[in-house]
Amino acid sequence: MSLDEYHKKRDFKKTPEPSGKGAAAMKSSSELIYVIQKHRATQLHYDFRLEWNGTLLSWAVPKGPSPDPAVKRLAMQVEDHPVEYANFEGVIPADEYGGGTVMVWDTGTWAPEVSDVDEALRKGDLKFALHGKKLQGSWALVRTRGFGSRKDRSWLLIKHRDQYAAERDITLDEPTSALSHRLLADIARDGGDVERAATGDPRPEKNASGSSAATALKRGGKRPRASR
Repeated sequence: MSLDEYHKKRDFKKTPEPSGKGAAAMKSSSELIYVIQKHRATQLHYDFRLEWNGTLLSWAVPKGPSPDPAVKRLAMQVEDHPVEYANFEGVIPADEYGGGTVMVWDTGTWAPEVSDVDEALRKGDLKFALHGKKLQGSWALVRTRGFGSRKDRSWLLIKHRDQYAAERDITLDEPTSALSHRLLADIARDGGDVERAATGDPRPEKNASGSSAATALKRGGKRPRASR
């Protein structure tokens, strides 16, 4: 897999993103890396990445993954990323490609559920198992009919029915980083746009009077218990 497109889009004198030109990151095992990075750039989206042939195959998922088999999420294939990118969490400068705040939302390993991954990618039907901190079980990426010049890059991310399937919005239930346990706004405090990043975090729930939980605390109210 080539990283040419990845390199062309970035100035590594400005962005803290890994170039992938140095020695590959040492891995603790031979298992394949899986990662989802929550990215508040021009629009909020989730970057779904699977390690294969020395790079991270990457898809941008605008609404994020869903563990509900009835919900099919659009996944637009983008340029391959270096394996080292799996650990990147931080701020991309506003004038750089993808400028904004990046969170490692989920991380783990993956295993193919097909005999030939390259052939499955060519056919546009890749089945695999995820072993992440948040997402697990059997999934599929299926190429679908797109529009315009990028029609061949349009896929669907779909959860298969198994013991890990659930009818819930996991992006709202589990909004923090799998590495640092921070929200996007917290990560943006390392030199990013905190206000903009916060728009990618869940909004505080409002009580009956219309006040948010944060406002209630300022007024001396009690913090509501977190649901489990």
